Amino acid sequence: MTDPHSPSDPHSPSDPRGVVDRQLAAYNGHDLDAFVATYAEDVVVHRRGGDQWRGRQALRDAYAGQFARGRCRAEILGRLTEGDWVVDHEVAHGVAAEPVRVLVAYRVRDGLIDRVDFLG
Repeated sequence: MTDPHSPSDPHSPSDPRGVVDRQLAAYNGHDLDAFVATYAEDVVVHRRGGDQWRGRQALRDAYAGQFARGRCRAEILGRLTEGDWVVDHEVAHGVAAEPVRVLVAYRVRDGLIDRVDFLG
């Protein structure tokens, strides 16, 4: 019997930490197909400033140029997890002239990221 209070296995394909780690590896590897594959078809991305992207195709369209130029790289400074949520303190390089520090909250359901909130 599994202890409901024990941490989930981050190596499990559906574990939220593992899903977000695969997303980060694809982002840093400039692999747009692998990156987009970690997201649900109906993903909603809440961006700073209040605008949103809805759906996998919108996500692909938004990142295509950045990936094509090989300009995306992020590093994780810290991470919190709770249930379906993974919150990363990230430094993103290549998206602006200077590195951008941001908190990003990812919700993972059924092995895919279905919601992203950029905070700060």
